[in-house]
Amino acid sequence: MSLVLAIVDAWRPLSSRLQEVAEFGTNPGALRMLTYAPDDLPSRPALVVALHGSTQTAATYDLGAGWSTLADRHGFVLLMPEQSPHNNPNRSFNWFLPGDIRRDEGEACSIAQMIETAALDFNIDRKRIFVAGLSAGGAMTLVMLATYPDLFTAGAVIAGLPYGAATSVQEALRGMFQDTDRSSRELGDLVREAAPGTTHWPKLSVWHGSADRTVKPSNAGEIVKQWLDLHGLPAAPMSEQMIDGHPRQVWWNADGETVIESYTIADMAHGAPLSRADAGVPGPFMIETGISSSDHIVRFFGLTETPAETPAIRRSVALFSVLKKTTRPRRIRAVRAWRNARTRFGRVLSSVGLGKAPSALRR
Repeated sequence: MSLVLAIVDAWRPLSSRLQEVAEFGTNPGALRMLTYAPDDLPSRPALVVALHGSTQTAATYDLGAGWSTLADRHGFVLLMPEQSPHNNPNRSFNWFLPGDIRRDEGEACSIAQMIETAALDFNIDRKRIFVAGLSAGGAMTLVMLATYPDLFTAGAVIAGLPYGAATSVQEALRGMFQDTDRSSRELGDLVREAAPGTTHWPKLSVWHGSADRTVKPSNAGEIVKQWLDLHGLPAAPMSEQMIDGHPRQVWWNADGETVIESYTIADMAHGAPLSRADAGVPGPFMIETGISSSDHIVRFFGLTETPAETPAIRRSVALFSVLKKTTRPRRIRAVRAWRNARTRFGRVLSSVGLGKAPSALRR
């Protein structure tokens, strides 16, 4: 085991708030599905998909970025796909392999299946599904936005690379360490080819440290160029300001809605910017900078605003309705526990020739 993996394992939380979901489709990418839902969810909650970085697990990324804490605070469901070391020895999502970055194939398909399962389990508001990720998870975030733009309202990329930047390990390394000379149109076409016929693209928040030596900071500019082209916006930002001591550039559409923002975190190395004053715990690739990327991303997604249905929740309702609402996540967890136990039991029987294969059990 490498020194980096050893350090990450030592930092791994003793317990996790995440619950694994064993059955969520054919799972061609062989990923794990983990979720967290606050006990007191609104009737139509939002869904945030958070993709961890290299050498991380879903639990360590949640601990560092504070996603489940923000889920409690703002009432959304959290979905955290997890990479297997069998797929990638560094636990990186394979954002650079053609078989994993096309719609209905590989890891991208597995994540889409997880989203569908979570949407059904938690009665998710389909107009409020978001995705965010760090490093390899950031690059995979752009894979999801490019290949499934119809699923997402917005996304956020931290220390990532543009979609289509690589189709092999060699190209991935070149993209991480070297500048590219692709035009905005070329970068935009890579996304358009992934989702032909798409006319409405998700909003995007981009974050990168100016001292990142793992993924060259110029990649943030390439991502912005790519998505400006998709949204038909000019290269020059429409607004520039300092937020918590760091520069933020903003572009908005004809309706005045912010559709692209870009933060450059001064002197930050490779990782996600955190603030002890907000959610998150510093650790490997989770860096105290005085600004919380997670908190600002949730704001960009619009999840800090009061949902339209909130006034209805304040009305007096029958006691049974209240109990049904507050116990719903627990009932979902109980059903999942039964499904998982059934699957494991079926595998045991199958291994000794006494039962059907798990795929048969699902039918």
